[in-house]
Amino acid sequence: MNNDYYYMLRALKLAQRGRFTTTPNPNVGCVIVSDNKIIGEGWHHRTGEPHAEIYALQMAGQKAKGSTVYITLEPCSHYGYMPPCCHALVASDVSRVVVAMQDPNPQVSGKGLTFLQEAGIEVNCGIMRKSAEALNYGFLKRMRTGLPWIQLKLACSLDGKTAMNNGDSYWITSIASRRDVQYLRAQSSAILTSSVTVINDNPSLTVRWNELDEKIRDQLDERNIRQPVRIVIDSQQQITTKHRLINQPGETWLMRQKIDKKKWPHNVKQIVVPLCGEKLDLIAMMMLIGKRQINNILVEAGAHLAGSLIQARLIDELIIYLSPKLFGDKARSLCILPELKYLKDAVQLSFKDIRMIGSDIRLILTP
Repeated sequence: MNNDYYYMLRALKLAQRGRFTTTPNPNVGCVIVSDNKIIGEGWHHRTGEPHAEIYALQMAGQKAKGSTVYITLEPCSHYGYMPPCCHALVASDVSRVVVAMQDPNPQVSGKGLTFLQEAGIEVNCGIMRKSAEALNYGFLKRMRTGLPWIQLKLACSLDGKTAMNNGDSYWITSIASRRDVQYLRAQSSAILTSSVTVINDNPSLTVRWNELDEKIRDQLDERNIRQPVRIVIDSQQQITTKHRLINQPGETWLMRQKIDKKKWPHNVKQIVVPLCGEKLDLIAMMMLIGKRQINNILVEAGAHLAGSLIQARLIDELIIYLSPKLFGDKARSLCILPELKYLKDAVQLSFKDIRMIGSDIRLILTP
């Protein structure tokens, strides 16, 4: 394998370590090499803390002079929570910087690379770009479109049902599938649901440490688990402080037509969303969420919201946990979509991944 690919692969693996903690920042890894030996490496842990390059430079120390630096994302050239990484690279007198992809933020894209080149550093960009992009799909989409990456998670029986007619649905899927959902939650910036689901199920919508896979727990300290923002579509102002998710760690956002004057806990925000007809405008809502730096959303809701999001073409990935059970024709359906006359008008999806999770099958589909 070409040395550049070998060391960039290592940087990508380091970047993966931040996928549970870095949001709203991207996942970034860095490796510093001198005489074909790794002398420094690091990854970005969370917003407000040093970037991957800084950790790697600290590890390399004086040995960084004349080295080659591999970074999964273009180094920053602006002042944020931390000074620009470009300045640190120049000050360390590195000879070459290999970058997987440019920063997608149009305000800074390319400026870091130009800064390094003007300082006399050799720059190569684009090595393993697709792999780097796959690590930051939510950040990329938000930077490019203003919208978060949206995953819709559903669980159903073999005949496409989500609950019995009386609402009984615990549990459709296996313990392994429910652990997998915890993994999805842990990687998500936010979890979106509806007031109907909150009223019916009274969920916590949190990442539960004891249900995470042991491999993930080995990488993280329980104290560092980042709870996703819980977002509830509550246009009729039905959510109260008595609902379980209001009093969980992390923030809860209530998406509403108007703000009420009740006294809410400090972690609860009310956000006004314009109407589209008689309902909240889902596209406008997602833009508001994107402006609040939410990179990716996991939707855990009922058939009506699921159908509305599919109709609005807002779903980037559909994740279905298929249980080997049959519920019968009177049970509740997977999602509510308008009646179609012609097969050609059906929603068309493509299979991205199919695998066994415990006794269930997990399907991942894309539009």
